[in-house]
Amino acid sequence: MSIAHGVKWTEVRSLHCLAALTMAAMLVLTLSAPAVVAAGQAVPVIVRSTANAMRQAETLVLQLGGTVDLPLKIINGFKATVPSSTLSRLTSSPAISEITPDAPVHMNVTDTGYGYDTTDAGSPYLIAQTIGATTAWALGYLGQGVDVAMIDTGVIPVPELAGRVINGPDLSPESQVDALRYMDTYGHGTHMAGLIAGRDANLAAGQIPNRMNYTGVAPDARIVSVKVATYNGSSDVSQVLAAIDWVVQHRNSDGLNIRVLNLSFGTDSVQDYRFDPLSYAAEVAWRSGIVVVAAAGNEGFGNARLNDPAYDPFIIAVGADDMRNNAISLNDLVPAFSARGTTREVDVVAPGKSVISLRDPGSYIDVNHAEGRVGDRYFRGSGTSQAAAVTSGAIALLLQARPNLTPDQVKYLLRETAAPMPREDDTSKGEGLVQLDAALAMPAPSASMAAQDAEPATGTGSLDAARGSQRLSDNGAVLNGEIDIFGNSFSTADWAPRAAAETSWSGGSWMGRDMTGGAWTTDAWGRKSWTGSSWTGSSWTGSSWTGSSWTGSSWTGSSWTGSSWTGSSWTGSSWTGSSWTGSSWTSQFWSGASWGP
Repeated sequence: MSIAHGVKWTEVRSLHCLAALTMAAMLVLTLSAPAVVAAGQAVPVIVRSTANAMRQAETLVLQLGGTVDLPLKIINGFKATVPSSTLSRLTSSPAISEITPDAPVHMNVTDTGYGYDTTDAGSPYLIAQTIGATTAWALGYLGQGVDVAMIDTGVIPVPELAGRVINGPDLSPESQVDALRYMDTYGHGTHMAGLIAGRDANLAAGQIPNRMNYTGVAPDARIVSVKVATYNGSSDVSQVLAAIDWVVQHRNSDGLNIRVLNLSFGTDSVQDYRFDPLSYAAEVAWRSGIVVVAAAGNEGFGNARLNDPAYDPFIIAVGADDMRNNAISLNDLVPAFSARGTTREVDVVAPGKSVISLRDPGSYIDVNHAEGRVGDRYFRGSGTSQAAAVTSGAIALLLQARPNLTPDQVKYLLRETAAPMPREDDTSKGEGLVQLDAALAMPAPSASMAAQDAEPATGTGSLDAARGSQRLSDNGAVLNGEIDIFGNSFSTADWAPRAAAETSWSGGSWMGRDMTGGAWTTDAWGRKSWTGSSWTGSSWTGSSWTGSSWTGSSWTGSSWTGSSWTGSSWTGSSWTGSSWTGSSWTSQFWSGASWGP
């Protein structure tokens, strides 16, 4: 049976919850085979309420023994689990306009396939050739022993990342939903992780990839994922500050070796970097020995200025490169969407136009930009986010080969060995295209030669100004002022010295606030909230993930209409126990204090 979005419930079916059916009307969805449902059996559904009757509909579901699982405000509805015997009562309620099954789906799209080689202009192998990573692979450098921290939207369990993802704390409101904790319901983080450290499941650790393998730039590196954003990309600077602080304090905890921090996001803050707290947090990480890589930004903010924190002069700001179907930089161009910078320009560029990485089925991006799918496993995207991720992978290879390099030395080597792009001006390309093979061959500069002489940041400026024009909002309530995500007063003068001293985190609390547990309050309907306003339906007035246009289409300002990967988990040997489970990290990588909820 095939149905499209918006069809009334006409027959109860036995369906397992995987992805909501609240998708674009033009998609044809094929449900699993019908089966008889026993009276009273719980079934997952999508409930749409009539105008201004959301709470009445939720109350009725609860009164009839069901649960309200996730608000879906964009359709004036919610995801619920209800006894099948109550369906007729629910559909007859004046507060409910329709009920549809929440079920596994099959997208009726053509599997265009992926040739795994350089015949595709966005091929990961072509990316590796373009930046000289294949030379590093041939020398045995695949990123082993190097951990790349990624502050993003989480990562889903896919075979191409099995055993090489370690979850840090989930600092998003979705941390309170067991099935969503650590999961990438947006699709951004999984795409970045694939570019950094993806690897075909049949490619053994240490095995040198060839053009027939799907692989990221550093296929033996590990990803340390710190989730800060929800299913619609919602996040706040205060969450990102907490995430960076956590990475700094735990860079060497119990087997971790975090040497690279990937920041594929930014704000349009115009605050001087010397005072900006987000810029300062990135500098603290840099001074702790972590190479910080930030996306320069896309055209979404309407100006050429680099985004915050990429505009900080100490860290590595990366713009996007259009490979133009070959691995030679002579005819490469910088895409129009890539921020050029003003007084602070990009340092280098890396492939970021129409590149292929891992797909997150059912996520916001996957549902709203089906045109980006490449076969069943991959997705094509463009942006400086992708360019930053490629560069982070390259740095992981460089640090495996030369582990004693400081962040300043890494930056010096990348800038000095970048390939020329004669068709582009210096403002657009910075020093040029990343060339890892040349960086590996160049002698390390002395500390004095590599030292940067910009004025360090203090971090004592305005938290609110760091947000730029992007503010979390919901039901008319806007997160403004010098307050954190919970509405508590936040003093950068208090936070900045703690961040530098690496004392901002204590146990599971950051700056005295429980970021993953009880601080997320609930209303009568079980929705996580701040100062009385629900987060689960909150959205940006724009987009903070500025390095992320997909196949030429911007996905800013939209909200994802369902939840994906609910109930999914890393199982068996593919996960190797390296996740946060319950209240502690239950692997050899962590044996100390609890950070999870």
